[in-house]
Amino acid sequence: MASLSLFSLFCMFSFLLGMAHAQLSSDYYSSSCPSALSTIQTAVNNAVADESRMGASLLRLHFHDCFVLGCDASILLDDTANFTGEKTAGPNNNSVRGYDVIDTIKSQMESLCPGVVSCADIVAVAARDSVVALGGPTWTVQLGRRDSTTASFSTANSDLPAPTSDLDALISLFSNKGFTTQEMVVLSGTHTIGKAQCSKFRDRIYNETNIDATFATSKQAICPSSGGDENLSDLDETTTVFDNVYFTNLIEKKGLLHSDQQLYNGNSTDSMVETYSNDSTTFFTDVASAMVKMGNLSPLTGTDGEIRTNCRAING
Repeated sequence: MASLSLFSLFCMFSFLLGMAHAQLSSDYYSSSCPSALSTIQTAVNNAVADESRMGASLLRLHFHDCFVLGCDASILLDDTANFTGEKTAGPNNNSVRGYDVIDTIKSQMESLCPGVVSCADIVAVAARDSVVALGGPTWTVQLGRRDSTTASFSTANSDLPAPTSDLDALISLFSNKGFTTQEMVVLSGTHTIGKAQCSKFRDRIYNETNIDATFATSKQAICPSSGGDENLSDLDETTTVFDNVYFTNLIEKKGLLHSDQQLYNGNSTDSMVETYSNDSTTFFTDVASAMVKMGNLSPLTGTDGEIRTNCRAING
C-alpha cells in the first residue's frame, strides 16, 4: 500500500508539473532573458516611429498567426521546395507585413540570450507594444509560447475572416475560436489603425447602399473601378491613433470594409458599436481583455514545438 501511495504521489506530481509547463506566465523570461521585453519595446517603438502603419501591421500579424493553429508563429515560416506555409494564403498574400521587424527583433534576442525567446512570444509582445505606441491601452502579455514546426495554408484560407464577410460569418468564425459576439466587435475595433488595399473595399464603395455618399466618392478617388488594386486607404479617420473613432465612423456609415459596416447595419451588434463609440475607456478595457484571450489561443508549451533560431524556418 505504501508503494502504491508513493506511486500515486509521483503520478500526481508529474501531472501537476505537466500542468505547470502548459501554463503561460507574465514573468517567463525574468531570469532567462531579463531584457527581452524592453528590447522588443524599443524595436517596436523605432519601427512605428519610422512608419506609423507598421503598428497596425504588427498587430494584424499577431491576429493572423493566432487564428491559424494558435499563437505559434506558424505564419512566419517561409515556403520551401517541399512545404507551403501560410504567407501565400489568400488573407495573407501581399497583405500581411512586419516580417522584417520580427526578424530584427529575433536577431537581437539571439544575441542577448540565444535559443530562449520564441518567435511566437515576440509577435505577441510586439502587437501589444504597437498598440501602446499609437496611444492605445496596454495589457499583460502572457509568455512561454513555443514555435511550431508546421503551418497550414488551408486553415489560413478557411479560418481568417474576409473583408467581404457578413455578420453571421464573422460571429461564426470568432465563435469557432471561443470568442463572444461582443469580443468579435471589440477586436474588429482594432481597425482603428492601419490601411486597406483598394481591392478589399472596391465593391463596397461602388455597389453598396449603406454607405455615406460623400465618403464613397472620396474613396473612389483613391480606388478606381478597375486597376489600382494595391492603392491604400485609411481604415478610419484617425488611422495613426488607436482610439474609438472606428465605431463613430460605422454609425456615420463610413466603414471602409464590408465586414466593418456589418457591425452597424440594423443588427444585434448595433448597440455594442454605439457603446464603444461613446465610451473609449470601455473600449480600451474590453480590447485589452480580448487581446489577452487571443494571445492564449492554443499556445505550444513545455516540450511541444521548438524555439526557432530563425523565425522564417524550422531549426535544421
